[in-house]
Amino acid sequence: MERIVIASPDVPSSGKPYSPAIRHGETLYVSGQVALDPATGGAIEGGFEAQTRRVLDNLVALLRAGGSDPSLVLKTTCFLVDIADAARFNEIYREYFPIDPPARSTFAVAALSAGFLVEVEAIAAVADR
Repeated sequence: MERIVIASPDVPSSGKPYSPAIRHGETLYVSGQVALDPATGGAIEGGFEAQTRRVLDNLVALLRAGGSDPSLVLKTTCFLVDIADAARFNEIYREYFPIDPPARSTFAVAALSAGFLVEVEAIAAVADR
């Protein structure tokens, strides 16, 4: 089986030594996404809610670039700097995964790179083409 690196013009590169996503067979592995602005390549402004939406928008862009979509996500791992944000995170997350959401783990972490407040990674099935 071929290992294919997946990127999207709608998701800026972090410049760090990892691929945005890897497709192997019918599975897509999406690296942890943070709130990088596709227009500038820098961090977006606007606080936790704006960051969460940008993270999930970036995740969806990579899913689509890899032949998947939110309905095919099997598992997410979510990292929050402040666990007090979990309820608001859940509200926004439900907008992206409204029916039969994927399996999920959520962790409070001491910090994320560059002062980000939220990060989400995913494993998804790939749609039949």
